[in-house]
Amino acid sequence: MGNTERQLIQLIATDRIDKPISSMSGKLKRAKPKLAKAIDLSEFGGSFVGDRAYGRIESEDTMKARGMRDGVEMFKQEYPTHGTILEGMIAEKRLESETHLYFGMHEGRRLTGDDYMGVMTDLGFTPAVAERLYGELMDISYKLARSRDETERSVLIG
Repeated sequence: MGNTERQLIQLIATDRIDKPISSMSGKLKRAKPKLAKAIDLSEFGGSFVGDRAYGRIESEDTMKARGMRDGVEMFKQEYPTHGTILEGMIAEKRLESETHLYFGMHEGRRLTGDDYMGVMTDLGFTPAVAERLYGELMDISYKLARSRDETERSVLIG
């Protein structure tokens, strides 16, 4: 087998592995905001500190660029025959408020295998498959977490 065919086979294998991992990644990315929005911290004054984990809600005003569609629509309504102002309208900034749920684990505390296994079975893995994958996924997760030095994360909820 020549070098070109080896490279093609590597590309094909990479593509085939990418599909299920991307699918699972998409499911996880869609699940995080739903899970975060379902957490009601209002009874705790917007901040919760438990034995293992904590979370808090923070809102901040941010400047956002007007979207292309909004700018074009404004342009059509206000200046139907002129083209010189379009870029300025699109680049215009507007104030928006973003609400994030910040969360993390207390130092020295960890999630249990059952915590992870529940998420994996929610993704559609059978308990047996989830158990077989658990060790490998945790090894990868710990290596990535150490290289990023993650202590706190956030999810946009509004």
